Amino acid sequence: MREVPFEVLANKVKELCMNANFYIGDDVLNAIKEAREKEESPVAKQILDIIIKNDGIAKDEQMPICQDTGFAVFFIEFGEDVRITGGSFEDAIAEGVRRGYKEGYLRKSIVNDPVFDRKNSGDNTPPIIHLRLVPGDKIKILFAPKGGGSENMSEVKMMVPADGIEGIKNFVVDRVKRSGGNPCPPVIIGVGIGGTFEKVAEIAKRAILRPFGYHHPDPRYRDAEIELLERINKLGIGPMGLGGRTTALAVHIETHPCHIASMPVAVNTQCHASRHKEAII
Repeated sequence: MREVPFEVLANKVKELCMNANFYIGDDVLNAIKEAREKEESPVAKQILDIIIKNDGIAKDEQMPICQDTGFAVFFIEFGEDVRITGGSFEDAIAEGVRRGYKEGYLRKSIVNDPVFDRKNSGDNTPPIIHLRLVPGDKIKILFAPKGGGSENMSEVKMMVPADGIEGIKNFVVDRVKRSGGNPCPPVIIGVGIGGTFEKVAEIAKRAILRPFGYHHPDPRYRDAEIELLERINKLGIGPMGLGGRTTALAVHIETHPCHIASMPVAVNTQCHASRHKEAII
């Protein structure tokens, strides 16, 4: 059994919280630059130039890419031959978030009660943790801060098998159309299909984290991703909702087995600041 000290895990999480908010991934930045070259609207080109410049300033100055530094969301693969010493696993994740958001001067956006006493927790905790137990003695941490503006434009719909792939595509396009400029386009659209009510939302969120340039391995879903991106960009919403052909940078579909009577579908919308970093301990 491999032992990982509480402090090692907490400090690694602190580092991920800051780095994810300071440094946009090269795949995301390259996708924005490619979209800028294809864009025809002068206003849209100018907005994309500003986004690219902003990402560069954030990197150079170690400042947040966006003022909304997000809900702290983690996807963690925890080895079955690992145990945390000196404290609990979840407490270590929360402590890392607490330290990262304080030391990185990141905005704290979490309220303890969602309806009546909407008081800020003051340290951006508690985090959201999606945990998988896997063989081995390593801990793989993927941190993805999620802003409120794009999250608010996400949706789950309990569709039925008779709706088919065309029903799914129409739902996705309609969701983006209704969102307009609210999620700060250009966006990345994660589509989850299958599972249950709660599972489909999780796989949709995982989908937005897929590296750019990689399609679903099943050619039927790959074709749906390509068609959806084309349809979405023909909506004309454009960067920041001010018009243009660059409404979305990518559409990623992920699937999961489901009940014979069900076909749940989720759309998770991510703004152009698609922030995520990972580490292995």
